[in-house]
Amino acid sequence: MRKDIDFKATDGTTLRGWHYLPDGSGKHATIVMAHGFSAVKEMYLDKFADAFAKAGFASVVYDNRNFGASDGQPRQEIDPWLQVRDYSDAITFALSLDQTDAARIGVWGSSYSGGHVLVVAAIDRRVKCVVSQVPFISGSQGTRRLVRADFLAGLFAQYAEDRRDRAAGKPPAMIPVVDENPLAVSALPTADSYKWFSETHKSRAPAWRNEVTLKTIEYGFGYEPGAYIGNISPTPLLMIVGVTDHLTVADLAIKAYEQAYEPKKLVLLPGGHFDAYVEEFDQACQPACEWFAAHLLPKDRRRQ
Repeated sequence: MRKDIDFKATDGTTLRGWHYLPDGSGKHATIVMAHGFSAVKEMYLDKFADAFAKAGFASVVYDNRNFGASDGQPRQEIDPWLQVRDYSDAITFALSLDQTDAARIGVWGSSYSGGHVLVVAAIDRRVKCVVSQVPFISGSQGTRRLVRADFLAGLFAQYAEDRRDRAAGKPPAMIPVVDENPLAVSALPTADSYKWFSETHKSRAPAWRNEVTLKTIEYGFGYEPGAYIGNISPTPLLMIVGVTDHLTVADLAIKAYEQAYEPKKLVLLPGGHFDAYVEEFDQACQPACEWFAAHLLPKDRRRQ
């Protein structure tokens, strides 16, 4: 069962999404989940939440602030630290629901939010289990992998100009999330990014917008969620990595995983960054269901 929800973040911003419930009455282990960079919940989060419900979990699924159905200004701007705080506010909201088992809270994130849940699990001890799928690990290293070295100086100059313009009251500078030409200016300059966002926008998420503020990229450059991974234990961590991922590059994720303490598990998918949502959905979702079941459900409630 799914119903629409809304709740307030600490600063008063209204976040909107869905509450999924499994069959049966009583209180349920609950997974809090939001999407990655610029994506909205219709971009396959419903598919994951449906699978979690069939496995016996409730889910609180929401659009990140400034995107989709959620409020927030400036629109299309991603401040990763505000999104991390919103995860904790979503947990607080989940705990206010009669159907939530307060002792059995999990978090799930993918791509940019795959980095967020590493931070949330490290600092919010209400989290009892975490699944991080194709995670964003390092803004500084990741940017240098995606952006040509000879483009970086120009990018930093644009950051400075945008700061001056905003201080003067001008609207924020915007850039496309993706572009058909990977050498054109965009936030995610890879061919598979353009293909997935373009196709998913048409088939599932017509409200998605192909733009973010330039400030979004500056925020991301200074965001280092992988630095928190050593503080997650004793909360159980599952990391799911695409071995050919060149957006949130696989080697950075695997190196970060090696710094985590037990209990932990690494699942390697054969494909790239976006395959976990479509072609390799079962290979990504089933281990997540099993990890949550092992650490959030009593044995007599685990579904085969």
